[in-house]
Amino acid sequence: MPVYAAPVKDLQFVLHNLLEVSQSEVPGYHELDAGFTGAVFEEAGKVATDLLTPLNAVGDHEGCVLENGVVRTPTGFKAAFKAMQEGGWTSLDCDPDYGGQGLPYLMGAAVSEIFSSANMAFNMYQGLTHGAYSAIHAHGTEAQKATYLPKMVSCDWTGTMNLTEPQCGTDLGLMRTKAEPQADGSYAITGTKIFISAGEHDLAENIIHLVLARAPGGAPGIRGVSLFIVPKFLVNPDGSLGARNKVTAGKVEHKMGIHGSATCVMNYDGATGFLLGDLHKGMRAMFTMMNEARLGVGLQGYAVAEAAFQNAVAYARERLQGRAVTGDANPAGPADPLIVHPDIRRSLMDQKSFVEGARAFTLWGAHLIDRSRRQGDAAAEAMISLLTPVIKGFQTDKGFEMAVAAQQVWGGHGYIEANGMSQFVRDARIAMIYEGANGVQALDLVGRKLALDGGKPVMAFFAMMKAFIKDNDGDPRLKADFLLPLKKASKDVQAAAMHFLGTAAKDPNAALSGSTDFLHMMGHACLGLMWARMAKAAYAALDAGGDTAFLEAKIATGRYYMSRHLPATALHLARIETGAAAVMALPAAAF
Repeated sequence: MPVYAAPVKDLQFVLHNLLEVSQSEVPGYHELDAGFTGAVFEEAGKVATDLLTPLNAVGDHEGCVLENGVVRTPTGFKAAFKAMQEGGWTSLDCDPDYGGQGLPYLMGAAVSEIFSSANMAFNMYQGLTHGAYSAIHAHGTEAQKATYLPKMVSCDWTGTMNLTEPQCGTDLGLMRTKAEPQADGSYAITGTKIFISAGEHDLAENIIHLVLARAPGGAPGIRGVSLFIVPKFLVNPDGSLGARNKVTAGKVEHKMGIHGSATCVMNYDGATGFLLGDLHKGMRAMFTMMNEARLGVGLQGYAVAEAAFQNAVAYARERLQGRAVTGDANPAGPADPLIVHPDIRRSLMDQKSFVEGARAFTLWGAHLIDRSRRQGDAAAEAMISLLTPVIKGFQTDKGFEMAVAAQQVWGGHGYIEANGMSQFVRDARIAMIYEGANGVQALDLVGRKLALDGGKPVMAFFAMMKAFIKDNDGDPRLKADFLLPLKKASKDVQAAAMHFLGTAAKDPNAALSGSTDFLHMMGHACLGLMWARMAKAAYAALDAGGDTAFLEAKIATGRYYMSRHLPATALHLARIETGAAAVMALPAAAF
């Protein structure tokens, strides 16, 4: 069975050496001293190791079963979910007015990494609830917030979001679900939604569905849809549960991975719904949930890779195979451990440098969200809006790639289900698809985010990179290994952006055919910036007498990323500059 241990030391490094949270002016950050955050991560790690990791294989093997309209979750899930509730893990960063603990979003994200690494499918139940909570918190009436949020904070009631329909996924303008106004101010919701994670299950007393639907009078396409709260059980004025609503699960999907997460077809047959936010402005409210979910999915990308990496390292240390080319490393044994071989080291360094860079990037993104929400920082809001498709798209593409690399370290044994490595690969695969497939994330980045507010956010990103390079140019420890590669990558990304701006109007295909390359360029540049910042922080900690072995390993891992992965920006630029001719050359009939 695979093992997992929370990377507490690395999380602490990101929060306290890189982000310097306890010195930040963000409200609530002054409470995040190293002793407090370390205690939270250690305790979350115990929950992950002792409770969630053993259930990961159980969920994968048993899956979820639909019986008489109720989805039965895998053995042990109900007890584990109850333990998570009782431990307060569902309410870390929720509003104290509704029973939450009021910690910054950053802490919720960091703990979510630990739980996602241990059991991605299980963590989705509370993760989706948090997204629905956020949407109601931001757009609900006071009465709606009072009715739903306390129970959702505690996860006595869980939440979902219902967008996709059989005929439409990304193109939500094709939506057919209808919302008919009723005399009492409610709406009758009728239609079918598919791929609804946690749409039906036995972990909570009630499920609060957030459903996109068309109400009369809305404009055609996506601009005319509205968002509705549709509870599984209607709620009485006193807060008790009332009649069963007309919403049922018609099917549980059999999927490639995340078998422990109930993915349902949901049928609405005149179900009672209540408008959330403004009429015909449903996407505005839904994006509150979707943007949070996209950062969470980007987090899943590297979190699963972290778990797979830990097991690849353990196997590479134990498995004896062949001899080191430089001489026997294990002369007393019949062969040397896999980890002595250069190509195995290359694979493990690929995984390690990605995971640690992605962790820093994601938690920096969570920090930007805190600055936006807690300080009203418009620049932080613009920056995280720009980078959200990069966090989601790049990190899930690479997270899947690294899970496959970890499986490869195991050789044939990685292909055997009993060893658990294939589950990491299968689970990681969905992250590239849901919450907006990665090709759509790339189109969003190039087609919308680059030109956002006249290009100010992307120019601010370039200025931030340039300022870091300039401010640290006098440090010889950083210059050759970190600053010069970062400068080259920055120039490549800027050249690609200028290329798009120069060609998009006259040849939009040229820009969009290079969108995935640009997404990956941005991803590499962001991880390069994180590695340069982490190297600076590690050198400072070394100068202060910090943990030498840990800090020197951090710097060596950063050097690896800068020399072996960051140069990929040049390849992506070369592809982008070829334009659309080769991409669009074949007529559709020729495929």
